[in-house]
Amino acid sequence: MVSLSVLGEMQTRRDLAQLLQTAVEQSGRNRCEIARDADLHKDALRRTLLGERSPSLGEALRILAASGMSPHAPMLLFLGAGSDQATRWLQTDIAHFFEELVSELPSSLERVLGNQVHDVKPRWAKGTAHRVARLLADHLDELARKDALLADAGGRNG
Repeated sequence: MVSLSVLGEMQTRRDLAQLLQTAVEQSGRNRCEIARDADLHKDALRRTLLGERSPSLGEALRILAASGMSPHAPMLLFLGAGSDQATRWLQTDIAHFFEELVSELPSSLERVLGNQVHDVKPRWAKGTAHRVARLLADHLDELARKDALLADAGGRNG
């Protein structure tokens, strides 16, 4: 259960402002260009980045996109894991992976589980997340082993 204290308007606004501010800074673009591309008045963007104004979901997505970010990944991370995680993973391959995973997961669950999808219990989520991470780590290890074998074979044949 999420603590209601972390869902307060002021805290959420500050956290979202931090994420958007980081995206704008990393973009290398000036704020006037970002405001124009995000279809926001430059003062509204300034107040949003300072945490003085709450952006709509559409505005937050447009600010991220105008900053050159894939807008959905940071917002999904912001909602699911919090501002710090979203900011750390901003515009990384793991963030893009997470975005694809989240977008594919509902249809995959329905396709694979069928009617059993209604039997899934919330308490299984944490263990499932650990299992998916372990499966991914094993996959990466296997790819590294295959790359090493190919490199060895190429060196002997070359």
